[in-house]
Amino acid sequence: MEEDILICRCKEVTKAEIIEAIRDGATTIDGVKRRTKAGMGLCQGKTCERLVARIISEETGISMEELIPATKRIPVRPIKIGIIGGSEDE
Repeated sequence: MEEDILICRCKEVTKAEIIEAIRDGATTIDGVKRRTKAGMGLCQGKTCERLVARIISEETGISMEELIPATKRIPVRPIKIGIIGGSEDE
């Protein structure tokens, strides 16, 4: 039952999915993120990143201090090209 716990609420990733990703070779926060999408939701990992790190630490024996922090990227969304530097008609 404990494996059914949602770790990433934004992407609905369970503890079992994270453990499976770790057992498949993901030993970093970014590795788990790539395999499960945990941390890619609206909160960008603000609510789940530490939980993911703790699970990685428990499963691998790597201390949380030794884990490489997740890569942070600026959120991107489409905008009209005219806003950047073209005319307003574009």
